[in-house]
Amino acid sequence: MSKATRTDTPPPGLPAADSHDLIRVLGARENNLKDVSVEIPKRRLTVFTGVSGSGKSSLVFDTIAAESQRLINETYSAFVQGFMPTLARPDVDVLEGLTTAIIVDQQRMGADPRSTVGTATDANAMLRILFSRLGQPHIGPPSAYAFNVPSVRASGAITVERGARKAVKATFTRTGGMCPRCEGRGTVSDIDLSQLYDEAKSLDEGALTVPGYSMDGWYGRIFRGSGFFDPAKPIRKYSKRELHDLLHKEPTKIKVDGINLTYEGLIPKIQKSILSKDIDALQPHVRAFVERATTFATCPECEGTRLGEGARSSRIGQISIADACAMQISDLAAWVRGLDEPSVAPLLAKLGHTLESFVEIGLGYLSLDRPAGTLSGGEAQRVKMVRHLGSALTDVTYVFDEPTIGLHPHDIQRMNDLLLRLRDKGNTVLVVEHKPETIAIADHVVDLGPGAGTAGGTVCFEGTVEGLRAGGTLTGRHFGDRASLKKTVRKPTGALEIRGATTHNLQGVDVDVPLGVLTVVTGVAGSGKSSLVHGSVPAGAGVIAVDQGAIRGSRRSNPATYTGLLDPIRKAFATANGVKPALFSANSEGACPTCNGIGVVYTDLAMMAGVASTCEECEGRRYQASVLEYRLGGRDISEVLAMPVAQAEEFFGAGEARTPAAHRILARLADVGLGYLSLGQPLTTLSGGERQRLKLAAHMAEKGGVYVLDEPTAGLHLADVEHLLGLLDRLVDSGKSVIVIEHHQAVMAHADWIIDLGPGAGHDGGRIVFEGTPADLVAARSTLTGEHLAAYVGA
Repeated sequence: MSKATRTDTPPPGLPAADSHDLIRVLGARENNLKDVSVEIPKRRLTVFTGVSGSGKSSLVFDTIAAESQRLINETYSAFVQGFMPTLARPDVDVLEGLTTAIIVDQQRMGADPRSTVGTATDANAMLRILFSRLGQPHIGPPSAYAFNVPSVRASGAITVERGARKAVKATFTRTGGMCPRCEGRGTVSDIDLSQLYDEAKSLDEGALTVPGYSMDGWYGRIFRGSGFFDPAKPIRKYSKRELHDLLHKEPTKIKVDGINLTYEGLIPKIQKSILSKDIDALQPHVRAFVERATTFATCPECEGTRLGEGARSSRIGQISIADACAMQISDLAAWVRGLDEPSVAPLLAKLGHTLESFVEIGLGYLSLDRPAGTLSGGEAQRVKMVRHLGSALTDVTYVFDEPTIGLHPHDIQRMNDLLLRLRDKGNTVLVVEHKPETIAIADHVVDLGPGAGTAGGTVCFEGTVEGLRAGGTLTGRHFGDRASLKKTVRKPTGALEIRGATTHNLQGVDVDVPLGVLTVVTGVAGSGKSSLVHGSVPAGAGVIAVDQGAIRGSRRSNPATYTGLLDPIRKAFATANGVKPALFSANSEGACPTCNGIGVVYTDLAMMAGVASTCEECEGRRYQASVLEYRLGGRDISEVLAMPVAQAEEFFGAGEARTPAAHRILARLADVGLGYLSLGQPLTTLSGGERQRLKLAAHMAEKGGVYVLDEPTAGLHLADVEHLLGLLDRLVDSGKSVIVIEHHQAVMAHADWIIDLGPGAGHDGGRIVFEGTPADLVAARSTLTGEHLAAYVGA
């Protein structure tokens, strides 16, 4: 019998309060779950496995963690709840024994330009207090060292009411650490004037090329009525004064057609209206304009440190707070350990512990001033972990989403130790994971499947790791899989020369990357792999770079719109029914009027995460009822968009619905292992690995000679890795060169050529420690990668 089958009666001798040692889930039906019931032991490490799309996230995140979150929100007062999203109860019959859930996921951290690794954890706050106590010269309170706090000076009269009223003159000053020139961003933006206007034209002829600034609307009335320049004269004939008024004039009151308006120069106006916003939140055409028109340079005043002169001048020994934030965290931890100051001993101990946590978790190579938006998904997840390692909370449920992503086999061991440490503090740890090294340390395993999408959603196995190995499930069968080294490797057809690469921590690297073969670039996290490949092999002429970054698209985007699949499908529906294609677009004429074709109604909550609820009129189908009467091959358009790729490939491959153009795109999606994705699933719900494979499918039709992939195995089940290797082989055999940044030993063993960076991370890395065939790497065992690969292939 598996560990999970227990009775509800407490064992004799145990107080009732200690008997609640299970989280019980009965009848879970979220997404593709088919009435799933499981019992998860508390204060243990439970790993959820199964192929991508089998329902792991639906069970762990959308059912258990979501209900925990909803119940916590219900404990707040009605007033506070009015400001919070009303979370729908997950589709489940019974959930018992829940505890507070803390989700540590791979969502990228906010791309706010002032958010850094230091501000995202508590490290910066503690450093600021330290410098305000010990820094010489003393410049003020902790806020004087904060690049997010501007200096303020104000003076005026305040009235004190004591008997007879009396006005007192007062001055108020607050010392902040923000650099006044770049406002704490570290970079200043310069505007390329040639992108704002066409100097050969006059304003009336449409000289302005800024989105939204046409002469037909309000702006036209303001420019014509201002009287500062002649709107019929070409801009290149303007006098210095006129050009200054057009571009830089400070806000000035004017009267146009009897209405009081304010005229302001073009540059300050676009800085306020466009450039101050988060670039990723802008509409695509506005974002394209910003990328064209602005150039960013390091701020000359603070030299990129973001801090004002006072904050940079105050030091402890020889080190200013800017120097401390720029240090590699492992070095900073050593510096903090060396400070002996009894007056701040507790602070030093706490700060030291936080910095040591970074090193333990394998992030010692970062610096505190690293912008949070530049971290990879795996790094962002580990930075979030740092906050929880020092936490005093126990008996909570920690939920992790593939914590080993982006980790070298050498670092996975450390991650395992941290997961066990969280468990040993008395917490319930739930981990969604594919890597056998992490599955092996589980106290309890829940394997979902057997397939993906509609073929998944059931529990195939529950019990111990030994039981999983012996069981016949897909995960159990592949658990002991070990790729063997290739007998023969392909011969390169040429080489891509990289000379003197110094991006980030690279130390003048010279390397020849062979072309026409499968090259794997590996090394511990932070050794410089991405810096070498993305920094030295620019995407462009014949190079197709496919990373795991967010796909630029709105809530309306889905795999069908992203890959161009929707066009042939719309045309096929239109032809079959004798109507126009626009009816079958949820972004055009056929859209449900209530939700505008999104299928859900979003409630935006200013300071908190917005909430989505299914549209009541179209029930999430996105189309007007009249459009759903038109059919193709017996299906309406919403049913087609709900199909998984594999089913749609059959549907459009033969019979009445045969559409070769759609079938070709679907075959590519199936090729990259996305057969389980439904065509209409919003892109915002895809994982990093799924996004990358979707991009790869879209790019496979392009004419490019070199493919650069960044950890394509992220989020792939052991059984799907073989499928991916087959795809990489087909790409190489068709004459392409494939360069893969990867930690997965199966991909390394399958490579024709390996470039290993290291030996360590950060300034201990950045050098090439091995280049050659996998067999040579295993034979030499001269690097960390070599040792782990040798152990993996059983050499």
